[in-house]
Amino acid sequence: MEIRRLITTIEDIKVEGGREAAKPVRRVAAVAVIANPAAGKCVENMDEFIAMGTELGTILAQRAFAHFSGVAEVESFGKGCIVGEGGELEHAAALIHPTYGKSVRAVIGGGKAAIPSTKKVAGPGATIDLPLGYRDQTSVASHFDAMEVSVPGLPKADEIVVALALTNGGRPHPRIPGLKKEDVV
Repeated sequence: MEIRRLITTIEDIKVEGGREAAKPVRRVAAVAVIANPAAGKCVENMDEFIAMGTELGTILAQRAFAHFSGVAEVESFGKGCIVGEGGELEHAAALIHPTYGKSVRAVIGGGKAAIPSTKKVAGPGATIDLPLGYRDQTSVASHFDAMEVSVPGLPKADEIVVALALTNGGRPHPRIPGLKKEDVV
């Protein structure tokens, strides 16, 4: 696997909607830009992408997790891919679905819920919203959120942007009805 860039974005939300957050919400996105070994050609066997996904899950989770104080602090997660125009959506699916999540969970100390995800094929400068959800139960309403990620000028046609977001909480002032974090068994 050829990793061309590694980027980490840290966002600390201290004020939202004109009100100070009771607890600042930290969102961290770890991003890798990799060469797409199947750009411009049809590849039926996705094993190479699955193996890269396993490795990237570990690399990105370690980079993001380093900006938190421990397992208990990471409350939600999300993942996504932008495949350059020389690739296809299936490349993203193979990278972030079969084994990526297991690698992430090994680094962050668990997570019972599916990791919300998104993927698309796009050109340089594209953005992607990484959907976020509570790590142990997808229905926790306060943690329905997203983090926007982009890498200026990338992905090129032969590249893939792979991203992981971790947070230490949900939205700063959640008020919609629904399951609460403290009610998750």
